[in-house]
Amino acid sequence: MTTSALPFSLDVATRELHVDGTLVSIGARAFDVLALLASNSERVVTKQELLETVWGGLAVEEGNLSVQISTLRKALGAKSISTVPGVGYKLALGDVHAPSVRGPALPDIPSLAVLPFANLTGDASQEYLVEGIATELIGALTKISGLFTIAATSSFSYKGRTVHLPDVGRELGVRYVLEGSVQQAGQILRISVQLVEATTGRVIWSERFNGTLEGIFELQDRLTENVAAAIEPNLRSAEAIRSREKPQNDLRAYDLCLRAEPMIRFTSKPEDFASAFGLLDEAVDLDPGYAYAKALRCWSYTGACGGRFISHSDAVHILPDAYGLLDSGTSDAITLAYAAHTVAYLDKGAEIGLVAIRRAKSLNPNSVTVLCSSGWIHAYLGQFEIALSDVERALRLNPLDPSHGFARSALGPIMLGLGRTNEAIAMLEDSYHEAPTYGSTVFSLVCGYWRSGRLEDAKRMARELLKINSDLTLRYTLDTTPFKYPPILKLFSDALPACGIPEV
Repeated sequence: MTTSALPFSLDVATRELHVDGTLVSIGARAFDVLALLASNSERVVTKQELLETVWGGLAVEEGNLSVQISTLRKALGAKSISTVPGVGYKLALGDVHAPSVRGPALPDIPSLAVLPFANLTGDASQEYLVEGIATELIGALTKISGLFTIAATSSFSYKGRTVHLPDVGRELGVRYVLEGSVQQAGQILRISVQLVEATTGRVIWSERFNGTLEGIFELQDRLTENVAAAIEPNLRSAEAIRSREKPQNDLRAYDLCLRAEPMIRFTSKPEDFASAFGLLDEAVDLDPGYAYAKALRCWSYTGACGGRFISHSDAVHILPDAYGLLDSGTSDAITLAYAAHTVAYLDKGAEIGLVAIRRAKSLNPNSVTVLCSSGWIHAYLGQFEIALSDVERALRLNPLDPSHGFARSALGPIMLGLGRTNEAIAMLEDSYHEAPTYGSTVFSLVCGYWRSGRLEDAKRMARELLKINSDLTLRYTLDTTPFKYPPILKLFSDALPACGIPEV
């Protein structure tokens, strides 16, 4: 059989490959990989299928497949074979001359995106665990001050998509891309990873890590250290792992946190918060000393209240946990950020939150979570220039977040505070389209439209706000708002009654 529809000639009978009429010599494994991809050129071929078919069921490392893919890209062109993160590979020769997408400039320090890992456990219900392992790795890498790491929500936007690694590098503005997979046999985990230079598709380093579910944190620590060393030998990864909050008594608490996090990541789904509350209550009950579970539960109530999905009175019971975390001396930046934002939002404690968020930023200056919370807390105090800088950096670290509602929503009051009303409206409208039921965005749009003289639009948004929270009044707003900047409070007092929000 000879291929003809593709821009190369592959003769299976003679096992010859011709590219542009020239005979190209490749190894037997590479030939078999290409033959399988060519015979299935209309679809993505999974890594598992390639390993099982080409190696005939032999137990081989995924790195062997990576080597063959690299060989084929050298022979056919860097963009000849697309990677589908978390799935496998697909021939993409028809796209070789597609125009490039220009993205952010490369940072002046090593930069990395971690693509979603492939779930090779054979169990789709374990997808949350596979995603959690990659997310934990990203979180650890962001703590390394000499490394610029793209946030998980941007990296994971490629999940299930056919991608060219050079395009990923350009779109995210990074020099390196990390791919990986997770296999599981009972309690045994095997994580295989490879580091690729985005512009060339060249595999720089690959490794396999074995461990157990009970030892997952030690396994993740080893993975973090090795990835950092592979990118830049002088990078010290100790700072990335020294402060991770770990369950003290029950690993099931960690599992429950992994399940809850996606439920509160997307702010337009109020029903998910209720599910998250239950999971996190269970996690804290299982391991009362697990600080991160308490912090995530604080954040879930703060996010639900900020979205106007629950009332302030339904959320304030979580404040003792938040204050306890701030007093605990924790050196985990995310835990600090969640607790600081909870105190700032639910207890008008922006000054207290500011102290904690500054420490969180010093511990992890590259965390999108920390930067977003820092932006909000500075905005509560009227420190809009600092707030703007933090949120803009968060957006650069997370350029492809499929749900930018939370970050862009913060830009609304920040721009209003800076007097840049039209920019505020533009940002808030983007946020609204991404998360139309997120109450903070709708609230700020009411104020922005009113200030710009667009009264009918402001009234329309006020009606939307009352659909989200029918009990909303001006008095409730002023009694519970975390904002302390007098001009912003005056804007609330003037805009809300004029747009149809009851005063009491």
